[in-house]
Amino acid sequence: MLFRQLFDHETWTYTYLLGDEETGEAVLIDPVIDQVERDIKLLNELGLKLVYTIDTHAHADHITAAGLLRKRLGCKAVMSAAAGAEGVDLPVGDGDRVKFGNIELEVRATPGHTDGCVTFVTSDHKHAFTGDALFIRGTGRTDFQQGSAETLYRSIHDKIFTLPDDTIIWPAHDYKGMTFTSVGEEKRHNPRVGDGKTKDEFVAIMDQLHLPAPKKLDIAVPANLHVGVVPPSSMSGEPLPERGWAAIERSPDGIPEVTVDWVAEHKGAVRLVDVREIDEAESDGKIEGVDVVPMGTVDEASKAWDKEIPVITICRSGRRSGRVALELEKLGFKRIASMRGGMVAWNSQQA
Repeated sequence: MLFRQLFDHETWTYTYLLGDEETGEAVLIDPVIDQVERDIKLLNELGLKLVYTIDTHAHADHITAAGLLRKRLGCKAVMSAAAGAEGVDLPVGDGDRVKFGNIELEVRATPGHTDGCVTFVTSDHKHAFTGDALFIRGTGRTDFQQGSAETLYRSIHDKIFTLPDDTIIWPAHDYKGMTFTSVGEEKRHNPRVGDGKTKDEFVAIMDQLHLPAPKKLDIAVPANLHVGVVPPSSMSGEPLPERGWAAIERSPDGIPEVTVDWVAEHKGAVRLVDVREIDEAESDGKIEGVDVVPMGTVDEASKAWDKEIPVITICRSGRRSGRVALELEKLGFKRIASMRGGMVAWNSQQA
């Protein structure tokens, strides 16, 4: 089995690529919408055909790429029927199997973090993908979204700890720099649910966590209940940008950014908007095909733009273009990004 563990730094999410080397069929477990370009590139490099996206549950901290990957690659979305999500191609339940190529994954229902949590186990019981049920020296939270500490305790002990001790555990997240663990390790060392902890002890531990709500809760949950098809607005009513249309990375200030390499590769398919003053752009050089729209006039000029056409904002260093990108997001532009490093980075690359 071809195997890759991938990571999204913004949400601390692991995505797993499993492929059958004989047939070339593959699945992605817990894909993140912001990493679509990365994942498609890897699939192409490895010569794999994605047949399924598999979500271990309806996530509250990131948006699944299931819907977008289905649109781009024609794959099918797999999720627990108990999640209650719309648009799922293959709803699964306890004891079902998901087959791709010559590989089968056994479905084990492990609710407690949410009602729709499932663990996927390879048929040889060597690997278990536990989602948010069991982490490395931790567990998923149980304080919202149908959470139940009693249910999660039973799920872990009945459906995960009954696997062989050498079964490798691959969780959906890690926040401490760990990559994997094993059933035996977690039985011995998990401070919440291992080392002989009783159900009552586990419930008491979970009751005392008092964790803050996930940052993307109001965006992620409604989207993931529609296999990652982002609704037009968040729970608060704010408009939402389209995710996954480009290799977007968010700066610490929340600015959506793409690299100069991405712009060079896609410049014929996007609107390039240079927000410097006209004389500044003329004297310092500009990218071929760019529209020079000084920063102070963007709001008015953008009223005539088609919001379905992606927009890349550009300036000298990326500071002004970043502010404009955020403003255009607020104005309802869903495919918007600033070119990181601006013309300084562009000219350095071209030199």
